[in-house]
Amino acid sequence: MFPGEPDLAAPETTYDPLVAPDPDEWLALEEEERIAFVVDFHRRARIRLPDAKTHATAHAIVESQIAEGDALPVRRTLARLMDEGLDRHDAVHAVDMTLICHMNDLLKADHVEGDPNVAYFAELERLTAERWRRSG
Repeated sequence: MFPGEPDLAAPETTYDPLVAPDPDEWLALEEEERIAFVVDFHRRARIRLPDAKTHATAHAIVESQIAEGDALPVRRTLARLMDEGLDRHDAVHAVDMTLICHMNDLLKADHVEGDPNVAYFAELERLTAERWRRSG
């Protein structure tokens, strides 16, 4: 095993986006370990992706935001999307696409006044399962 690589041999150290990871255990991992777990899930599930590492990074960021609990609106948004009929994996994708679009907007902006997360959080409040399904 190389530094930053998780021990994927142990069954309790796998990632499944349909099951919420334990928040404390997830946040105790290094970022590269989180990403490696997500890459491994998609590999095991034989889900082909144009850029597995970028996809996994977005998953890992959203899972970390969910693990933060009520400090951020992400966990609440995920629960709402699931109540609206998305499975947990699709709900994570809906949130991570919202995050990626927000980050893209920030990169294009000349200047951002105030807290840049306000717009992201507002977009999460507007996000619905129906809107996500229409976008895909």
